[in-house]
Amino acid sequence: MNLGYDKPLYLLPFDHRHSYVSGMFGFKPPLTPSQHDRVADSKRLIYAGFKQALAHGVAPACAGILVDEEFGADILRDAINDRYCTALSTEQSGSDEFEFEYGTAFAEHIEAFNPAFAKVLVRYNPEGDAAVNRRQTARLRELSDYCRVSGPRFMFELLVPATEAQMAGVRQDKEAYDLQVRPRLMMQALSALQEAGIEPDVWKIEGLARREDCERMVEIARRGHRKEVGCIVLGRAADEQKVVTWLETAASVTGFIGFAVGRTTFWDAVADYEAGDATREEAAARIAERYREWIAVFERTGGVPGGRTRARVDATGPA
Repeated sequence: MNLGYDKPLYLLPFDHRHSYVSGMFGFKPPLTPSQHDRVADSKRLIYAGFKQALAHGVAPACAGILVDEEFGADILRDAINDRYCTALSTEQSGSDEFEFEYGTAFAEHIEAFNPAFAKVLVRYNPEGDAAVNRRQTARLRELSDYCRVSGPRFMFELLVPATEAQMAGVRQDKEAYDLQVRPRLMMQALSALQEAGIEPDVWKIEGLARREDCERMVEIARRGHRKEVGCIVLGRAADEQKVVTWLETAASVTGFIGFAVGRTTFWDAVADYEAGDATREEAAARIAERYREWIAVFERTGGVPGGRTRARVDATGPA
C-alpha cells in the first residue's frame, strides 16, 4: 500500500475515555458494569448522530468515525459492516507518555476490527523530556512499521504541550504560545518523527491560525517520498469560533484534507441528554447538525481542489 491518504476525510472522533468518563459522568475507574454500559450507550448516541448526518446528505465516501474499543466495540463492528471509514485508537488513555492500550497485544486488537486507520495520540514536545521522547519514538516506530506491513493506514494525532520554560517565555499566555511558539515546535516534531522512521498516512494536528503555518506543515508532512500524506485539523475542545477559524485556515491549504472535531460537536448534546434536558432524538439531531456544519465551513472555504468529492451538505455554517 502506498504511503499517504489524500481523499477528503471528515472525522467525528469520540474515542475519548479518561476525560470523558470523568468529565461527563463523574465516574472513577474501575467502572461498574452499569457505569460502563451507560458510557457505551452515550457513544451509541453520538454514532446515531453521525448516521443521521449521512442520511441528510453527507457523502459516506468523505465521512468517518474515530472510536475506542473499550466503549465502542459494537459501534466499530457496525460501522465496518456498513463500510464506513473507521479509525481505532491504540493509545492508553489519560497517560502523558504514549503507551499501547493493550501492550504487546496491540496488533491483535487492531486485527480484531480491521479498521481503515490505526490512530495514536501522542504528546511530543521536541524541546521537552528527551528520555520520554526516545521511549515514545521507539513504541511509535513499532506501530508505524506494523501499519506499513499489515494493512491499516496510520493516523498520528500530535499534541505539543508547552514546557514550563516555554510558557515562561510567553509570560504564561496560552494564546501567545499557540500563535508564536507551537507552530515551530510542531514542525520540529514532524521532522524528528519522520527521521526516526515514523510514517503516518495522515497527521491529525492542532489547529493553526496562520495560513503560512499550515502551508509549512504540509510541506514537511509531504517532503521526499510522502507526496500523498494528508493533514487533518483537530478541534481540541475549543469554542465554536476558534474551531471555525482553524477549519477555514486549514481548508485554504492544499494538503489539508479535512478535520476531526469531537467534543465541540457532541459534548453539549450528550450532556443535555444525560441531564434529561434533551431527548435522545433531539441530542442525535444536534450532533448531526453540528457535524454537517463543520463540513460546510471546510468546503465553502477551501472548495474541492484536486478532484475532491463534496460531502454535499446543505448547512451554511454554525448557527
